[in-house]
Amino acid sequence: MTWIEALILGLLQGLTEFLPVSSSGHLELGSALFGLEEENLTFSIIVHGATFLSVLVVFRRDIINLIISVLRFQWNDETKFVSLLILSAVPVGLVGVLFKENIESLFGNNILFVGMMLLVTSLLLLLTHFAPKNHKDITLKSALIIGLAQTLAILPGISRSGATISTALYLGIDREKATRFSFLMVLIPIFGATFLEILDLAKATEPSAIATSSLVTGAVAAFGSGLFACSWMLKIVRRGKLAWFSIYTAIVGITAILLMVL
Repeated sequence: MTWIEALILGLLQGLTEFLPVSSSGHLELGSALFGLEEENLTFSIIVHGATFLSVLVVFRRDIINLIISVLRFQWNDETKFVSLLILSAVPVGLVGVLFKENIESLFGNNILFVGMMLLVTSLLLLLTHFAPKNHKDITLKSALIIGLAQTLAILPGISRSGATISTALYLGIDREKATRFSFLMVLIPIFGATFLEILDLAKATEPSAIATSSLVTGAVAAFGSGLFACSWMLKIVRRGKLAWFSIYTAIVGITAILLMVL
């Protein structure tokens, strides 16, 4: 992987992480387009870690307030919100640990599968147009259900933000609350996955197939584009424009399938 390829893939990751179009699916498609045959899971984890930092920047005030509230050791709205975030991370954490090798096997230019999952994402987004226009709060039950939806996003082609925000809207949760919860809930699994990947890299006896310079370039690109996409996505959900992305994901998904079949 050259630094130019890493730059493009990093930009692609940052832009698509928060837009409901599946960042993992686009990374797989981008890798296939560039003819990259080496294992790309390491690069995927690194650029996801960079987008983790972009969330910290965009939601810095919320995060600081949540940390301060937790350190007070008092049960209030903020500590309840943190407990809901932790609960939502349990399903994806269990699946990630118990089925790590199975998940890794799904990556590596499996374009037909990615195309099919993009169509699933398209359907999820389209159905948000018919979601109830309620203003419910997030409960223990809804947090767990949204966490299960996040687990599906392990599959390349399933959008994490698309799956979680859509599920929250189906449950009648207020749009702004759904978006805030979706973006903050990703912090725990991304941090955990990045930390475990760093440990694996430290234990590795052979050098990574991807140069360090390419990893750094991709990370910086993902961070910068992630800042832009995260802020933009907040405005999109508030305006109720989420369903329009179903057209894009359907086109990309069908194109990927046709390229593999034909």
